Parts: sequence; C-alpha cells; structure tokens
Amino acid sequence: MKSFTTRLSEQIKKKKSHLCVGLDISPEGLGNKNANLSNLIDHSLKVVDATIDIAVCYKPNLAFFERWGSDGFKWLEKIVGYIGNNSIIIADGKRGDIGNTAQQYAISIFDYFGFDAVTINPYMGSDSIVPFIENPEKGVFILCRTSNPSAKNLQDLRIGQHKVYERVAKLAVNLNKNNNIGLVVGATAPSEIRKIRKIAPKLPFLIPGIGVQGGNLKKSMQYGNDNGIAIINISRGISFAGDMSSFTIKNAAKEYLEEMREIVNG
Repeated sequence: MKSFTTRLSEQIKKKKSHLCVGLDISPEGLGNKNANLSNLIDHSLKVVDATIDIAVCYKPNLAFFERWGSDGFKWLEKIVGYIGNNSIIIADGKRGDIGNTAQQYAISIFDYFGFDAVTINPYMGSDSIVPFIENPEKGVFILCRTSNPSAKNLQDLRIGQHKVYERVAKLAVNLNKNNNIGLVVGATAPSEIRKIRKIAPKLPFLIPGIGVQGGNLKKSMQYGNDNGIAIINISRGISFAGDMSSFTIKNAAKEYLEEMREIVNG
C-alpha cells in the first residue's frame, strides 16, 4: 500500500510537473450569467482534456458544484470519474467537524465520490482531522496559512512564542503517522512558506494564490520545494484564459508549467 504522499511524489516525477488545476467553474467565470449547467459541464471537461497530460492534481471546489443542488453533485461525480486515475483529485471542501461527523464526511469524499484527498479546516482540533487520515492512501491538506487578505486576523495571532499557523504546522507533523498529511500555504505569504517549511520539512504543500490573487510563483516554488514537495494551484488563470478555447487553455497551462520547470531547474 502506497501512502498518499508517495503517490503524489510519483505523479510529480512522472509528469515532471507541479501543476494543480483548480476547477472553480461558474457562469461568472465564463462571463455569461445566462450559462446553464450543461455549458459549465462542457467547459469543465474541456479544461480537463486540455491539461490532463501535465496536471499532477485537479482541485474541484465543492461550492461551485453544490450551488446546483443534486444536479451539481451528479456533475461532481462525472468530473471525478472523467479524470479517473490519470491525476490526483483533491476535494476542496475545507471540511472540519467533530469526530463522528468528520467520519461521515470522510466516507462521502473518499468512499462515495472517490477523491484522493481533501482540504481540512483545523479549527476544531485533531479529532476533526483523524477520521480523514486513517487510510494511508488518502490524503488531507490542512489549512495552515491561507492566501486570502483576512487570513492574518486569526492565523497570525500569537500563542506564546508561536503564531497560530505555526502551531497548525506542528500539529500536522505530529499527526502525520501515515505519511498522508499536507498543508495549504498561500502564495501571497512567501515568507510564511519558508517558515512553515522549516517546521514541516517533509509535508507536501498545496499552494494557491498564483495568478489573479497576485502570489509569487518563484518564491512559492523555491521555498515550497525546499526539502519537500509543493504543488501550485492555478484556477482562473487556466480555466478562463483568453478566449477559453481548448488551445488557449492548454497554452496557459503550459506557460505556467514551463515557468515552474525553469525555477526548479534554475
């Protein structure tokens, strides 16, 4: 049985890529408020077709599916099945609840939908995380230092000598008995990426915030991959690139990939 982190590392080596494509598909993103669900499904499949050879991971944001009710869940099932075993699939649901509820979320995400990993909100502590990490093959990415502007309201607060996000990183290290825990660290906070990497030298990082949010790709790659591995999430910068044709989407993804490879090899 291979651990989640081992599986992720193998995908990175196989595809020579650190690219994670975020699937946040909406009428607003398409620039067409009248777009229907069929339009969105077609576009999501187009994004996958254009990037499947270079995307290590896909990260469907569950909110963009849930807004459509039961039809949205059918779409989610469809996209997970469509990607299959060709890439790691991360459920961006930011789950986090008491133990018995977390167990039900884990069954839903891993056993029913078939995701490989899920994002977790650690606010309720370790018992809200443990049900998701019992199977070494399935992974979690714990929110540590996120990319949104107000992240500092709580994550930068000090508890003694350490900030909250540093405590979260230490908790993740202590829980990582099955080699299947990673951390979400935003590209908009490059100095924090460096600090967290020192605390968690072996944990994989999921780094959002490149592109529209203005995160620093070079520092994210350098600090994130220092004594560990990092995957860089790009959502709108790929899914809604240019005229949103297959050609343009593929080229946008390749441009990000080539930049990442130059940083790694440089």
